[in-house]
Amino acid sequence: MNSASMDFAASSASAMGLVAAGVVVVALLLGAFLLGSRIRRREPGPPSPEEQPHLPDGGPVREVREVREADEVPRSDTRLTPHELPGHGNSPTRASASQERPRWTGGNSGSFGSGSPGGH
Repeated sequence: MNSASMDFAASSASAMGLVAAGVVVVALLLGAFLLGSRIRRREPGPPSPEEQPHLPDGGPVREVREVREADEVPRSDTRLTPHELPGHGNSPTRASASQERPRWTGGNSGSFGSGSPGGH
């Protein structure tokens, strides 16, 4: 065999490898599509209008604005873990005695610590 026929044989072998890889990819995609459609057929259909949630008789529920206070963390001589806290680590709150919202005074509410309006 001469070098031209060797090059042709090598290029046709690599082309056959690419075609085989393409067939494998197409087969995998087709299998995934068929598996997905089979799973989708087993799922329940969309709910009917009667099964949809309805508004309460009193109308839509409105947002409630109230000032809340956090409960105190229990004092202990040892370090407390979340499961030892009330509410299993979720900080419980209660309604504040004063429902007046706290207001910031000018010059004291800077988010970066200074509270000043400029970069002095």
